[in-house]
Amino acid sequence: MKNQFIQGLMIDWKKIEADSYLRKIEAIKDVRTLDFNKSVTFFVGENGSGKSTLLEAIAVAYGFNPEGGTRNYSFSTYDSHSELCDAVTLIKGVRRPRVGYFLRAESFYNVATKEREYADIQHPSQEYHEKSHGESFLAIAQNYMKAGGIFIFDEPEAGIDLWSFSMLVKQFEELHAEKKESLILISHQERIIRMADRIMVIKDGKVDALGPKEEVFPGLMERDTGCVCMNQSHRS
Repeated sequence: MKNQFIQGLMIDWKKIEADSYLRKIEAIKDVRTLDFNKSVTFFVGENGSGKSTLLEAIAVAYGFNPEGGTRNYSFSTYDSHSELCDAVTLIKGVRRPRVGYFLRAESFYNVATKEREYADIQHPSQEYHEKSHGESFLAIAQNYMKAGGIFIFDEPEAGIDLWSFSMLVKQFEELHAEKKESLILISHQERIIRMADRIMVIKDGKVDALGPKEEVFPGLMERDTGCVCMNQSHRS
C-alpha cells in the first residue's frame, strides 16, 4: 500500500464553466488524473504555465487556506483562487498527516500577519514580520516540516539569500530521506529540481517530454522552455 497522504487526483471538467480561463491553460486543460507515487513531487516551469493554479487547487482541496498557513488558518484577504479546486477530487491514503503547511510566497505577508493575530501563550508568535524573507521561510521549514506531514510550497526559494536557500534545501533533503511525508513544490532552482524522480517538460504550453530524471534532466537546462518536473505518472 502506498504511504503518500495524497495518492492521486481527478479533475471533473464538467464542473468548470465553459468560458473559464482554466480551459485555456494548455498544460492542464487535458489533465483528467494524476498519480502521486513518490513522497516528493516538483512542479517547475515558466510563469503562466498553470503550475501555481494546479498547486493551489490541490492545497485548497486538501483543506488548506487559499492564501497559505496550516489547515487551522481561516481567513481571506482577497478571494482570488480559481474554481479548479471545486473540480478536484483527491485520492487520499489511509494515513492522516500529523502536521501540514501551505506556503506561497506571494501571499506570505498576509499569513505572517494572521500568525501574529492567532498567537497565544501556548502558541507564541514566530514574529515573521521581524525576520527577513529567508529567515521566515526557513523558520517555517524548521518548525513545521516533520516526518508524517504534508507540505505544499509555492516557490519557497523566492527572494531568499544563499545561506537560507542552502539550509532550506538541507531541510528538504533530510525530511525526504525519512520517506514519511508528502512534499509538493514549485521551484525554479536546479538544485531543488535534482531531487525529482521524474521530469515533465512543457514547451509552448504542452507536454514535450516525460521520463526519469536521468533521461530528461541532461537536456533540460539546454531547452529554451519552461518545464514541469514531477515524480509522478501523468495520464490524460
